[in-house]
Amino acid sequence: MDNSNLYFRTFLLLLATVTAAFIWVLLPYYAAIFWGVILAIVFTPMHKRLLARLPKRPNLAALFTVTIIVLIVIIPLILVSGLLVQEGAAIYKQVSSGQLNLGANFEQIINALPTSVHDTLDRLGVGDILSLRDKLSAGAMAGSKFLASQAVSFGQHTFEFMLGLGIMLYLLFFLLRDGSDLARKSKQLIPLSEDHQQHLFRKFATVVRATVKGNIVVAATQGALGGLIFWFLGIQGALFWGVLMAFLSLLPAIGAALIWVPVAIYFLVTGAIWQGVVLTLFCVVVIGLVDNALRPMLVGKDTKMPDYVILISTLGGMATFGLNGFVIGPLFAALFISCWDLFPAAIRLNQEE
Repeated sequence: MDNSNLYFRTFLLLLATVTAAFIWVLLPYYAAIFWGVILAIVFTPMHKRLLARLPKRPNLAALFTVTIIVLIVIIPLILVSGLLVQEGAAIYKQVSSGQLNLGANFEQIINALPTSVHDTLDRLGVGDILSLRDKLSAGAMAGSKFLASQAVSFGQHTFEFMLGLGIMLYLLFFLLRDGSDLARKSKQLIPLSEDHQQHLFRKFATVVRATVKGNIVVAATQGALGGLIFWFLGIQGALFWGVLMAFLSLLPAIGAALIWVPVAIYFLVTGAIWQGVVLTLFCVVVIGLVDNALRPMLVGKDTKMPDYVILISTLGGMATFGLNGFVIGPLFAALFISCWDLFPAAIRLNQEE
């Protein structure tokens, strides 16, 4: 083995080692770094417009962009999170005191069903109402207890949260200011043709923007509408249920229905007919229209991915990476599709050489 080959392999080993060590050091602040990068990608078009007005003031343009992000994204999220935790703690108190008994409500729904439905449930092996009621009560208690513990945890980890937020905003400023140079240097590290590099980077940015903006707009709209109709119908904890519907709306097609369908059923079988009908019509027509109209327009149209790929990659991403997975899952899916699209061209290029 000649010296040049030995030196190159040694350098590759050193490069892999220091890269792994650097990633290990950054892991405690993975979420802050991840969202700093995501927000930089999403708001780069707006930053470029500001930079065009301040061509000789890149620091000021980046600072303005970060300020806008704080005002329209960070502060509203903090306020909603605080209210959500307070409402979750209140629901836990109601569940633990017996004031809110989901098990009894479930039993009331089951008892109101026709005999034919009971017979079908028995044949399916789910006719043990008492067992189902107890499991539902235990699940409600566990869920509300988790929310209450998050209220305590939120106060105890305020310093860590503020530190992570500071790191994210600090990184965001430099990514906005130096983003073009960083992207250019990153392209030089990828051993692909210029066209293939452009394709992958364009796909990466498009998927991030479409997924974040599209999913957040759809989720926020559905959550706001769901919370509004719950408030109008006098359902306690409307803010909590609205925020929960917003989170579940990150799952295409099935999200918000996991909340409003059981409530509508409860209204209908307990005699609150007009409430059940109003809730069903509003959620099917209005909230359903938001999902069917906005999501393909903002997410699927830009990513050019089928709905089933978006759904499965979103579910898999959230199962693997938590809440961050609603971006990471579709992003990996889009890059997977893009790389396989480039594969035939790469084979032809290799054969020509």
